[in-house]
Formats: sequence, structure tokens, C-alpha cells
Amino acid sequence: MRRFLMTLVAMSLALPVAAAELGDDGLHKTSWMRDTFKDLNEDLAEANAEGKRLALIFEQRGCIYCTEMHEKSFPDPRVTKVIEENFFVVQLNLHGDLEVTDLDGEILTEKQAARKWGILFTPTIIFLPEEVRDEAAVTQAVATMPGAFGPGTTLDMFTWVAEKRYQDQSEEDFQRYHARMIRERSDGSTD
Repeated sequence: MRRFLMTLVAMSLALPVAAAELGDDGLHKTSWMRDTFKDLNEDLAEANAEGKRLALIFEQRGCIYCTEMHEKSFPDPRVTKVIEENFFVVQLNLHGDLEVTDLDGEILTEKQAARKWGILFTPTIIFLPEEVRDEAAVTQAVATMPGAFGPGTTLDMFTWVAEKRYQDQSEEDFQRYHARMIRERSDGSTD
């Protein structure tokens, strides 16, 4: 009996970590994602009213890179904190059929919006400014994060956008900022 119990314990330790929660659409869900009507002008107005930045995240069912972001990067307490405090995140499905109203007023399905905006990878996060023109959302992005990155890069990108460092990149563009953050974290001067 003891050997049987030890075998059960050993087997349970060998099981993979549970995947992030999936919705009925097969996409990962977090507490900080907003379920909206996907009218981007309305979403932007709501984000601004909350003092937050609008970010659009494209994902797709079965995306291993989306799973990686949801299991490794987004659960990092530093990443979660910067997102919850500074961002209004709307999830879009790369192959979805829900209607999206672009900032230029065009009504598209999620998959049509992805094609219009040139989204090729999932996850892709598009960060929008507080004030926009009557043009397609992607043309106004202040930053785009294509693909899955580790917690440090994800933290740095969300922080870089939240602090509006994209406004003056003459001294420090994102890559230089990110390199400095890596050095500071490894030196112990930043937590």
C-alpha cells in the first residue's frame, strides 16, 4: 500500500502544470481582460475615463505561444500589476466572427480586422494612444508586441507604453530601455 501511495505521489508530481483558463471560444481568459462590444471608439473612451491605455490582444484557439504568455508571463505579479493598474485590454480572436468597429468606423469581423491590420502572429498586442484620428487602429499604434515574450520583456513593454516612453525615443528607444532594465534587474537595482 505504501509503495502504491508513493507511486501516486510521484505520478502527480510528473503531471504538467494546468493550462490557463480557456473560454468557450478556446481563448485564454484573465481577470483583467474586458468583455466589450468591440467598438474601439467606445473602448477607448472607457479606457480614458478610467485613466488607462487601450491595448488589443489577438489570440487564436490552440496557440502554444498564447498559452506560454498566459502561463509564464501574465501570471508574473509585476506584469499583472502593471496591466491591471494601467491598461484596458480587449481580446480579439484572429479567426473570430464577432463584429469589431474600427476607429475609422468600419465594421468588420475579428478575422477581417486581423487581415486589415496585417496581424500575422498570435499573440499580438497593439497599444493605442489616448487620442486617435478617424483612421484604422493599427495605423495609430504607439507600439506593437508581436509574439510571446518572457515576463521581463512583457513587463518592460507594458511599462514603456504606460510611461509614454515612445514619445521621445531619441535617447532611449524600447530596445535600449529594455536592455537597461535587464541590467538593472541583474544588478539588483530594480526589482
